[in-house]
Amino acid sequence: MTASKPRRSPKPQERQRDPERTRRLILEAAGAEFAAKGYAGARIAAIAARAGVNQQLISYYFDGKEGLYRALSDQWAERQRELVAPDMPLSEQVRRYALEGSTGRDGMRLVAWSGLEYEGAEPDPDHAARTQRLAGSVDQITAMKADGRLPDWVDPASLTVLLMAAAMAPVTLPNVVEGLTGTDPASPEFVRQYADQLARLVEHLGRP
Repeated sequence: MTASKPRRSPKPQERQRDPERTRRLILEAAGAEFAAKGYAGARIAAIAARAGVNQQLISYYFDGKEGLYRALSDQWAERQRELVAPDMPLSEQVRRYALEGSTGRDGMRLVAWSGLEYEGAEPDPDHAARTQRLAGSVDQITAMKADGRLPDWVDPASLTVLLMAAAMAPVTLPNVVEGLTGTDPASPEFVRQYADQLARLVEHLGRP
């Protein structure tokens, strides 16, 4: 990433706005822009236009494009903490992640774009945070394997990737879903059915 530019102070009339509301508007606009175009394709001017704010406010509140992306990553991490608890069964965790296919599509598209644009850890603004978030899933699967609740041949890291990809499939493979099922992949009815199927598969895998 290039070095961020010095923050510019917003104009006096801009400082009079509710800062929390302004930050929220910018984050919502950034989520939509990054989800639609990826990190590389997203433009600060387009985000400012979506949010209805002066472009300088993005630099002021988030220190530019990379800082804004990191703030979205933190927001997604907080959402994940709301979704699952460390002691929650793996099948229920996967089911809840899959259910985000109807309510949290922008977050999943953001993850998918980061994979498509990936050129190594150094230019990836979410690499360390994402790896830390997923390490907990790897540890849980490792513990299940040690307790005999998963077959010996299971590789925890590989299974984490498989489950993550499966949970995101209605968002990342909508063409395949619609072609095979004739159903809108974003419909709550399909997402619930898909999430339940995925959870039952994980339950079956974890049987002694």
